Amino acid sequence: QVHVVESGGGSVQAGQSLRLSCAISGDTWSPYSMAWIRQAPGKEREGVAYISSANIAKYGDFVNGRFTISQDNAKMTVFLQMNNLKPEDTAVYYCAYAQGFMSGAPFLSLGDYNYWGQGTQVTVSS
Repeated sequence: QVHVVESGGGSVQAGQSLRLSCAISGDTWSPYSMAWIRQAPGKEREGVAYISSANIAKYGDFVNGRFTISQDNAKMTVFLQMNNLKPEDTAVYYCAYAQGFMSGAPFLSLGDYNYWGQGTQVTVSS
């Protein structure tokens, strides 16, 4: 069993920054993939950022260099630094974990992630 707990959401104004954290515990081992996924009201879930135990990171096309995913392998914690936030970034942000990776790179299909947190709300006002 794997437990995933997000923290760090909140309300900010456009242009400001937030840092999300995700603590993962339980039956985890390398290789693995971790991801931040978001869901805005009335929209489908979309992948924001992904990182593997090989420290290869991938991002959704809409990120455009504004967000950075990182991890502390020893503590099994993954972070999402979000800069220059926009109102369209408003969503519930979920952290997810999957055992394994693809040739060192993280899984990019949301269906590959079978452990998810409860989510943390990010609200960006204009």
